Amino acid sequence: MGFVIRALLLIGMVACITSVAHAIAGQATYYTVYTPSACFGPVDQGTMIAAANSAIFSNKAACGRRYRITCTGPSSCKGGSVDVTIVDLCPGCPANGFDLSLEAFSVIADPSVGRINIDYTEI
Repeated sequence: MGFVIRALLLIGMVACITSVAHAIAGQATYYTVYTPSACFGPVDQGTMIAAANSAIFSNKAACGRRYRITCTGPSSCKGGSVDVTIVDLCPGCPANGFDLSLEAFSVIADPSVGRINIDYTEI
């Protein structure tokens, strides 16, 4: 009986410290002018960046946060994911929408499609 209790306690502790990330469905477009940005003004933040919709941006609370973006298809996706840093607000993006830099978008999809379905998680 003591073994069973210890096993259940161990399972409970592991469950408490294990985090399971669930991807959220959304959409992404791309943009090409990266500065100035709402987060960092005229300071260049590189090219693996994104602008987030107003809910995610949350009045600059998302500045510097990183997200893993995965194109979910169908034929426009190249496969794989891209990690981006939030540097700007995308006021025209829908809920769960991102405006990726052209370079980040190009990693996961053909830019000629313009808009893709994605899954994303904060990393």
